[in-house]
Amino acid sequence: MPTKIRLQRHGKKGKPFFHIVIADGRAPRDGKFIEKIGTYDPIPNPAEIKLEFDRALDWLQKGAQPTDTVKAILSYKGVLYKNHLLKGVTKGALSESEAEAKFQTWLKGKEEKIEAKRQGLTEKARAERKERLETEEKIKEARTAELAKQRASEVAEQAREARAAAAETEAETETETETTTESVEEPVTKEAIEEAVAGAKAEEKPEAKTEPEAEEKKEEAKAEEKVEKKSEEKAEEKAEEKVEEKKEEKTEVKAEEKPVAKPEEKGEPKAEEKPEAKKEEQPEKE
Repeated sequence: MPTKIRLQRHGKKGKPFFHIVIADGRAPRDGKFIEKIGTYDPIPNPAEIKLEFDRALDWLQKGAQPTDTVKAILSYKGVLYKNHLLKGVTKGALSESEAEAKFQTWLKGKEEKIEAKRQGLTEKARAERKERLETEEKIKEARTAELAKQRASEVAEQAREARAAAAETEAETETETETTTESVEEPVTKEAIEEAVAGAKAEEKPEAKTEPEAEEKKEEAKAEEKVEKKSEEKAEEKAEEKVEEKKEEKTEVKAEEKPVAKPEEKGEPKAEEKPEAKKEEQPEKE
């Protein structure tokens, strides 16, 4: 069998790397070989090919048969085209200078295509990276907007809770002030009026007897009745004044939130009752 130009596999799993070798057709793929003329790395884009151009052309002219993959590699590097031009030179269709000029023009165009492909790939990668960054920025902006909304809602909830707590505290203070004012208030009853009248009677001084006991008793009864009436009237007036004062104190306590002072002690009209009783008794005695 004729010799072959084939690939010999090397490299790790998932990362292949090939040697371009000249080997006997009966030898295994990764077995013995005659000569190594280059390498082929298919992972990058475009693929990296290192080839000894003259040795590959020489083996083709000797009759070595390339495999399909190696044939594509040789066509990519221009070995097959150069071999075709040399055949034309041997037949007399072309001169060597013409064949070399055609090969150089083809080689130049091939290199331009390869460079354009590389630039296109780099630009494509750049555009993809730009798009990816833009999408990431949009996602980031959306997340920041969502976080801002959440924070605003949390702040609003905290403000509501604070207002509710302040309203509760105000209600508690109002109830406390109402309870204190109610506890300070004392209802004016008949017993208080009777006690005031009894105190007024106790403080009244006894007068000297100038007439018979019967007249004195009558006069004393009349005077007591008058004093009782006046004391009752004054006690009622004072009770009404106290009620009004307590109402005013309630309003002041609600405004200032301070405890109301206790009302004044009862029994103040004692000094005013004495002269009136004496004045009324004197004309009767005369």
